[in-house]
Amino acid sequence: MKWRVIVLAAGRGPSDPMAAAHGVSHKCLVEIAGIPMLRRVVDTLAGHPSISTISVAIDDRAVGREALGDAVSKVEFVPTAESAARTVCALLSRSDGDYPILLTTADHPLLTAPMIDSFIAGSTAAPADLTVGLASAETILTAYPDARRTFLRFGNDRVSGCNLFGLRTAEAIKAVEFWHYLEPLRKKPWRLFAAFGTKAILEFFTGKINLQRAFAVASQRLGIVARPVLLPFADAAVDVDKPVDKDLAELILRKRAAHQ
Repeated sequence: MKWRVIVLAAGRGPSDPMAAAHGVSHKCLVEIAGIPMLRRVVDTLAGHPSISTISVAIDDRAVGREALGDAVSKVEFVPTAESAARTVCALLSRSDGDYPILLTTADHPLLTAPMIDSFIAGSTAAPADLTVGLASAETILTAYPDARRTFLRFGNDRVSGCNLFGLRTAEAIKAVEFWHYLEPLRKKPWRLFAAFGTKAILEFFTGKINLQRAFAVASQRLGIVARPVLLPFADAAVDVDKPVDKDLAELILRKRAAHQ
């Protein structure tokens, strides 16, 4: 089964610390070890046998062409809306049943084929409308004990997002629509649970909700089947939001090159 890909690459203007630090309009133009982030993501996706088409959602196609160079022929550019969630909703409304879809971001320059393999395998292991790629705190901190990460805690489970989402059926649009409401709350776990009802927030505060239970609650609230996919790769959770993330990403790439 081939997966269609949507890569979110819109700029956030002067509020983006990476773009501001490097004097560019869009974070996707920032070079990681000499190659723009968007180019790294697209090259990895385009070389994977399970990927069919790649759509890059960007507000300025000239920026996309600059970032991709001669790899521009590997993608189609699609328009953006006022938020990432609204952009995805608009694209899904025109998808004509073309599922499954892998959703990722342009600031994921450490993405590798084994990560994609692992995510797709986990996404298809059981029926689901939506899958979410995560890495455990143990996986991340074992590899990078000094890493500054925001972990979401579900009982004894602590996880970090990997910017990999599997939209396996048209029902997944329900989660994307709800995502628009949740976007400002993504790093405030108790407010996230409040959005899912009184019982969920009580379970959160009493430590009774683990990762699987959290996804069961979300599934019930949204009327879909949502499942987590735990990835065994610490690098999968390293997106480049801040200059310190860029330093870490380039260190990781140097280590990869040394072991080739």
